[in-house]
This record gives sequence, structure tokens and C-alpha cells, in this order.
Amino acid sequence: MSDDVPPDRLSNDPRSPFFNEEILRRGIGIRFKGQERTNVEEYCVSEGWIRVAVGRTLDRKGNPMTMKVNGSVEPYFRDLETKEGD
Repeated sequence: MSDDVPPDRLSNDPRSPFFNEEILRRGIGIRFKGQERTNVEEYCVSEGWIRVAVGRTLDRKGNPMTMKVNGSVEPYFRDLETKEGD
């Protein structure tokens, strides 16, 4: 797998099996249905969905409430975007 291609699925929840601190530290951007999204908690490119926080609502365990939304997902590394923009 190339270092310039984000993973198919990634979560920012440390308890998730799809959590990867190294990749998150590098910086991931998400375009969902062609628009930049900043509130994505988890995404899956192959299944075509993102999980987004619903306001500031928390579940009974203190985690953000999330909603799964279907559509085209385009992850990218933010550090590559800044290098290309120079």
C-alpha cells in the first residue's frame, strides 16, 4: 500500500479496530459528496459512508452520538494538499 493513499476505513475512536493514531496525526481530510467535511468520526470508502457527530449530544457512556450517512467518500492526506498548493 502506498503512503500517499489513505486507508479504506478509519476511525478517530481509540477503542475502534479501525483507529490508527499515526495516520490521524498526519492529518486526514474528507470530501463527502464533493463537499469538505470536518465533523467526520469514521469513514469507509468501499461501503460509501461516513459517521458524523450529531451536535453536542452524548450517549449514555459519554461518547458523541453519531449518524451514518451514505454517499461518495474521498479521503486525502492534508499534508499532501499543502505541498501541492505551494
